[in-house]
Amino acid sequence: MASQLILNRRSLLAGAAASLLPSGAQAGPSVPPLIARDYAIDRQSFHTHILKAGPAPDDGDPLNEPPDGTQVLPYRSGSLDLRAWRSKPDGKGGRRPALLFLHGGNGLGTGHWELTWPYLKAGYVVMVPAFRAENGQKGAFSGFYDETDDVLAAGRVLAGQPDVDPSRVFVSGHSVGGTLTLLASLSTKLFRGASSFSGNPSAYAFFKRFPEDIRFDTSDPREFEMRSAVCYATSLKCPVLIQHGTEETRSNEMSELTLSRARAAGLPAAYAPVRGDHFSALPEETMRSLAFFAKLGSGVSG
Repeated sequence: MASQLILNRRSLLAGAAASLLPSGAQAGPSVPPLIARDYAIDRQSFHTHILKAGPAPDDGDPLNEPPDGTQVLPYRSGSLDLRAWRSKPDGKGGRRPALLFLHGGNGLGTGHWELTWPYLKAGYVVMVPAFRAENGQKGAFSGFYDETDDVLAAGRVLAGQPDVDPSRVFVSGHSVGGTLTLLASLSTKLFRGASSFSGNPSAYAFFKRFPEDIRFDTSDPREFEMRSAVCYATSLKCPVLIQHGTEETRSNEMSELTLSRARAAGLPAAYAPVRGDHFSALPEETMRSLAFFAKLGSGVSG
């Protein structure tokens, strides 16, 4: 599976590169700050400072060769023309619920599309976008921040599809895509619900493990805060289910803190560790997300 190959490679790099992390990022705050401002508003004024512009760190499959049953769907994010894969219309007419699925790693592959099969079987229209600087596309890799703009742009395109009910658009993602799912849920009211698989709510924790992915100015703490859902947990704009495997312990504390901060603000959030590791937990996480979306009014059984 493409996503598994990418994460295995990056796990090996993480240990070798840990000493390369800038000292400010290495330390970080023991407890990330809680920022009461609205994340979506802060995004309007903050612009990430990229020190090393270039492509995403992972390879992907050719976007013009989509998996069976899919088609290429162009979408525009700012000045960039990007591409996604979406399920082909079934020709039956009517509007259906839709899922924006955010892939793991930093390149889109056919293995990522395979993770969406349960949603397709349940009756969702599915779209999986490739982001800026991935799969040979234009733009510069930023590590979560500008890519969140791409998620929001892709979501708007998905909601505007003729066979999609714009009131029943959901977002889910695995690993890097799980982190982007959390950031997207802070940014817009477009989504009816969100489910994050193995996302990391803390950019400090993520980039401590993957320092080779840093492209931004680490001397500015705002660069980390604007990539950290835990810092803006009170900005959630839709119900969120946070999941990860029980054998993944690095994000436990930050996931629990995100949940407690959101709930203290009266926001609908849930946290559910699932038996397994980064990959073996995925089938159960997917089924739980389907049940979660059904309770939110997806209109299809979980």
